[in-house]
Amino acid sequence: SHAVFQIILRKPGKYRKTLHGKLSLIDLAGSERGADTANTDRKTRIEGAQINKSLLALKECIRALSMKGSHTPFRASKLTQVLKDSFTGASRAVMIATISPADNNAEHTCNTLRYADRVKSL
Repeated sequence: SHAVFQIILRKPGKYRKTLHGKLSLIDLAGSERGADTANTDRKTRIEGAQINKSLLALKECIRALSMKGSHTPFRASKLTQVLKDSFTGASRAVMIATISPADNNAEHTCNTLRYADRVKSL
């Protein structure tokens, strides 16, 4: 599953607290291939499907933002709703990708690098 850690700084105001800064650290779970989870229980397979669903929603948001589209589907998952502030306005996003030099991880490594390249272009 994904892990989210956020620090939100608000400045007290007369009528409401105004946002002064926000730092989000998100550990994205890797994509789950059906072949990798074939020998696991039903709960694990469902969790893998949910991870894939949220990663796909994030990929679609990144694609829409890189194409400067009129609609960005942030409502597609909780993950994209949490990350919306990180991709809009005067914010900056950094992605740290963990990759492997092993032959059996080549497909995952290439997918991760493609994902990071898209984020870099925002």
